[in-house]
Amino acid sequence: MKTIKFAVLALLIASTYNCKDFKKGFDEGMKSAEAEAAAGEMKEEVAEVESIKFKMEAKSDSNVTGDVTFTEENGSVGMTAMLTGLTPGEHAIHIHDKADCSSADGKSTGGHWNPTGTPHGKWGADEGYHKGDIGNFIADAEGNATVEFSTEEWCIGCDDENKNIVGKGVIVHQGVDDFTSQPSGAAGARVSCTGIIQ
Repeated sequence: MKTIKFAVLALLIASTYNCKDFKKGFDEGMKSAEAEAAAGEMKEEVAEVESIKFKMEAKSDSNVTGDVTFTEENGSVGMTAMLTGLTPGEHAIHIHDKADCSSADGKSTGGHWNPTGTPHGKWGADEGYHKGDIGNFIADAEGNATVEFSTEEWCIGCDDENKNIVGKGVIVHQGVDDFTSQPSGAAGARVSCTGIIQ
């Protein structure tokens, strides 16, 4: 009888420890799975960020150069252009239809990028605006400027031709966009150019 009680007691103790070991192993497995899932989410977030950078080259006998960077993250594309060699004051910047800076005057880029066939205007205007109508910026007394712009109406290399900026050109103009004159705002000579090629 004592032997049976001892055996039952030993079984109970063993099963209690086995349950604890199982629970501990289960908890550690869950923590490991959660860590892997979190790492996977972080990888997905990192993969969503895409960035491309280009050199701006001088056109129309100007000295305007610099860099332009496009970064796409969470469905929005940001543009940062760092420019030098400008005349102090206000200038226009647009995205043009072609990534072709081969001509000396920059006109090989074609007109403004306008995939939806709307009138030229100030970005966001109810009357309409081109997808390339970024607008005006100001160069300081040394001829330097930083232009920052962000929109959900662009993408980098997506299948939507109304949003995809790859294959387009960035043009800096000598003058100011008046947001009224058609088809391009009478912004004057094209003084710097880059083609957006992925």
